[in-house]
Amino acid sequence: MPGNSFGHAFRFTTWGESHGPEIGCVIDGVPPRIALAEPDIQHWLDRRRPGQSRFTSQRREPDQVRITSGVFEGMTTGTPLALIIANQDQRGRDYDDIKDKFRPAHADYTYWRKYGIRDYRGGGRASARETAMRVAAGAVARKVLGEAVAIQGALIQIGAHGVGRDRWDWDQVARNPFWCPDAESVPVWERALDDVRKRGLSLGAVVEVVARGVPAGLGEPVYDKLDGDLAKAMMTINAVKGVEIGAGFAAAAMTGEDGADEMRAGEGGVPRFLSNHAGGVLGGISSGQDIVVRFVVKPTSSILVPRRTIDIGGRDTEIVTKGRHDPCVGIRAVPVGEAMMACTLADHLLRHRAQAGD
Repeated sequence: MPGNSFGHAFRFTTWGESHGPEIGCVIDGVPPRIALAEPDIQHWLDRRRPGQSRFTSQRREPDQVRITSGVFEGMTTGTPLALIIANQDQRGRDYDDIKDKFRPAHADYTYWRKYGIRDYRGGGRASARETAMRVAAGAVARKVLGEAVAIQGALIQIGAHGVGRDRWDWDQVARNPFWCPDAESVPVWERALDDVRKRGLSLGAVVEVVARGVPAGLGEPVYDKLDGDLAKAMMTINAVKGVEIGAGFAAAAMTGEDGADEMRAGEGGVPRFLSNHAGGVLGGISSGQDIVVRFVVKPTSSILVPRRTIDIGGRDTEIVTKGRHDPCVGIRAVPVGEAMMACTLADHLLRHRAQAGD
């Protein structure tokens, strides 16, 4: 199975399954002499862990990371960095009743069709369990980027309920279980998720990730555009079905006058932009403005409502997915989106240094 690696100069490869003994990743391209210890990574993993509220999967995983290669005396050595997390709360028996059936909207059928075999326990390699290692890699990427670059994500919509942009407060994100920047939306989301959870259903969501302090000049024209790689990064996250940069699809309703991010003279030769419809990327290259990415996460496919499907023999049947699942998987996608932003930016920063020397 190819396709388990992401990036070029900063490149990570993940491995492991939902109900296997361990998951892990190997990161290549980490520069030497960067201070790094397990707590630096654990901080970000703890933000993603399941079971921290009634609105996420109740699978209890401590997600305790171990660095097994690439660090000596608290500093990166420039050699491959290896990270491992043990799976400790697997319940493979939850899937015994459906091992011969394909869950609608899951990867069950396509994996079986492609490989002729599949790990039916929690989706195996297709499980969002894999994203823990993305968050671990993202923690290392943040160290590569340095403190000048700040990356923060927020959940801006659950189901049909969006946040009020006029009430946006980044300080609110850490004060509720939804990463919500609008305090008034929190009780609305609570009622909506309590309702669908009781009915055995789920809801989709929209996540916004913003990177500040990104220098101008990152990205390659044509096929390695920064926004193209960011779109790919977000689309590789489980259950993501759409990505937009800056104004995104709303740009279709603008005129060229409305959509132009006008510039004025700024201090130190750095222009001052009057808007940011481009989301911080022009011609595939960062402009120095905030980079803004949004992505939509579909409703969790594992639900308790019977759905029509087929089995491995091609026979019609019905399926009910038991086990522990997120009523809105988009909630835990916020730190994953942050991590993929960090990995993409770190990759392009190192590529830029190699070519331009700054």
